[in-house]
Amino acid sequence: MSTLAGKTLVITGASRGIGLAVALRAAQDGANVAILAKTVEQDPRLPGTIHTAAKEIEARGGKALALKCDVRNEDEVNQAINQAAEHFGGIDALVNNASAISLTPTEATEMKRFDLMSQVNGRATFMCSKFAIPHLKKSTNPHILNMSPPLNMSPRWFAPHLAYTMAKYNMSLCTLGMSAELKKAGIAVNSLWPETGIATAAVLNLLGGEEAMKKCRKPEIVADAAYWILTQKATETTGNFFVDSDVLRTAGVEDLSKYACDPDGELMRDFFLDPVKEGALK
Repeated sequence: MSTLAGKTLVITGASRGIGLAVALRAAQDGANVAILAKTVEQDPRLPGTIHTAAKEIEARGGKALALKCDVRNEDEVNQAINQAAEHFGGIDALVNNASAISLTPTEATEMKRFDLMSQVNGRATFMCSKFAIPHLKKSTNPHILNMSPPLNMSPRWFAPHLAYTMAKYNMSLCTLGMSAELKKAGIAVNSLWPETGIATAAVLNLLGGEEAMKKCRKPEIVADAAYWILTQKATETTGNFFVDSDVLRTAGVEDLSKYACDPDGELMRDFFLDPVKEGALK
């Protein structure tokens, strides 16, 4: 399989950032995209709504369904996924992209923030997958793709922000478990993580502002990697913890400079990945 033409993707958190980039890449093939996100009115700090995302998807050649959905709410998730399947005649891929982040140590982490991260990351990934599985079983090439990191158990990733690490790793544990659980059903379950920081609202607002953005790559690098994964044969591509740059090199892309926000800048390596030698990250 080398195209997403006519395929239906359900993407959580697709009103902006990486989720929207994945949706737009699929739209280039003429895919159907169901956008599951909360934002229906513009927030000055967070560009994009489910409706502006739908317009962008359709402008790229895809078909869009904007669904207001809080991924923490069981009834809303179940209803949205069923609505997407009914509207487009099935579901071929689920992309669990919605995420919440707070890089705080234990004493400084409010329990409401802990609960938010736990619910939006691990619980939502589990729940969205649970409700999508019956529909995915009917697809000819079904995929679940979790935007979560490799399970790097070094204490250096737990000590500074334990709650966030636990929340993201719960997404990755879904990949580990469901890839084995759903193998007989022919449903691929993989994780994808960026090698570097990605220029999103989270980086701008929480992780260093404009200076940090200069050290990031554009969301399109993750989108192109996701596209490659979702167009692979599900029965042969499952249980992987992919890194975007590795995926693209496998796909034959050697020069990644076009993805850099600042072609002359030093890139910022992402969380949960071991350091590389100085000068090796390009």
